[in-house]
Amino acid sequence: MADHYDVIVIGSGPGGASLAQRLAPTGKRILILERGEYLPRETDNWDARAVFVDNKYQADETWTDIDGKPFSPALHYCVGGNSKVYGAALLRLRERDFGEITHAGGVSPAWPLGYASFEKYYDEAEALFHVHGRRGEDPTEPPSTVAYPYAPVMHEAKVAELSDKLTDIGLKPFHLPLGILLDQKADGTATPTSTCIRCAYFDGFPCLLNGKADAQVLCIDPTLAAYPNVTLLTGAYASHLETDANGRRVTGVHVTRGGVEEVYSADTVVVACGALSSALLLLRSANAQHPAGLANGSDQVGRNYMRHEMSVVMAIMTHENPTVFQKTLAFSDYYFGSDDWEFPLGLVQMCATTHLDQIKAEVLPKWLEWLPDLPFDQIAKHSMDFWLQSEDLPRADNRVYYRDGKVHLDLVETNPEALVRLKRKLGDVLDTIGWPAKLITRPATLGQDIGLTGTAHQAGTCRFGTDPATSVLNLDCRAHEVDNLYVTDASFFPSIGAVNPTLTIIANALRVADIIKAGL
Repeated sequence: MADHYDVIVIGSGPGGASLAQRLAPTGKRILILERGEYLPRETDNWDARAVFVDNKYQADETWTDIDGKPFSPALHYCVGGNSKVYGAALLRLRERDFGEITHAGGVSPAWPLGYASFEKYYDEAEALFHVHGRRGEDPTEPPSTVAYPYAPVMHEAKVAELSDKLTDIGLKPFHLPLGILLDQKADGTATPTSTCIRCAYFDGFPCLLNGKADAQVLCIDPTLAAYPNVTLLTGAYASHLETDANGRRVTGVHVTRGGVEEVYSADTVVVACGALSSALLLLRSANAQHPAGLANGSDQVGRNYMRHEMSVVMAIMTHENPTVFQKTLAFSDYYFGSDDWEFPLGLVQMCATTHLDQIKAEVLPKWLEWLPDLPFDQIAKHSMDFWLQSEDLPRADNRVYYRDGKVHLDLVETNPEALVRLKRKLGDVLDTIGWPAKLITRPATLGQDIGLTGTAHQAGTCRFGTDPATSVLNLDCRAHEVDNLYVTDASFFPSIGAVNPTLTIIANALRVADIIKAGL
């Protein structure tokens, strides 16, 4: 048996890293296990072909879908996890998202804890991840008595014009809350000493300058520098968790590192591998006391997988869009419904400018039919780019599991009509403001309409609740069936709302860290 620790954290993404940095000042011995290495800092970080076409930084894995077809999940195994390539849009779940909501596709269940249980942790999460925003602009924003820690990222001219036009027709666009290490001049440009330089390689790219507020930059590296009681092991794949004879405590974390099998132990074990990988780890950890998988007496581990109904849309217009840093605006006017539909639609936010290599890789002849005289580079210059997302609903048979030694991910769309109508609304809005556009879905970003390969916004595979028969975790995110096992990624979500989940992951990790700290 290798060295014993007070706390082992498996995974260095937002859920694991935020918890570890919170616990570090206790002086307790903390081990962070990360199956990947540090993501290389190299010029390919800002190469659209390397990132989006060649998928250079994605995990080299093949899973099987519900029809038995193989696919490559867009997972990233590295220090900081998927936050190394996320878009850093850090929004709170709406207060109503914590209650039961009826959608066209079914019911989004209520959380066992309400917004009030998370509010102060949202405040702290925004401070930890350098969130830039402005209170009061977003009409669906939940209450907070604390201002954003940083001023909003200012719009460039074309986005500012879009914001004004949306306001003119009665909508309420707002500055998208972003986790970013940006110091701005009065005109919004980066100061000479700002880490972020407002380049076109923010959303979906690793940041070559470490200007994105990711889990490595803001949690892992500062914690390791300041606290010698915290250890990070990279290249450390947690193969399974071992328990004592009665199955009530994890007594060993089995790790493969450098081709060598190692075992580590701790008084408290925290799993934060991402909703898909955390569920798989628990399923791999089946034993005599937990024959269906560790903490899986409810048969809920791996089930209720959610990841938003998502689409990246290029709006190709007749006028040029010279914007460089485009991801600064969103609108939520249709989040809970519209004048012509009673059900929630979702959130519209801007995303990164489309790069030429992405367009070349996504050959869509209808673009050329619509704009036959425009070459690829001109299409890029005439596009504005939007990320649309609607709520996905929990469904027990949407799940990740092992069969015949292979990973299977079964997914049936639960609420597709909402996304269809949200796209239509975007088109109507652009027509109304005098910017008619051809809306083209970008397939190579994360999959056509962000299909199964797109594992961004993964959630729900180990949901929390008060009833051990229908949930995996209790309200402290501790496993009902294992006394020293916690899960702090988005696995615990009983529903996902229609905002990006990362801020809620961070806030909950801070909440659970305080619970663990009280018992150390």
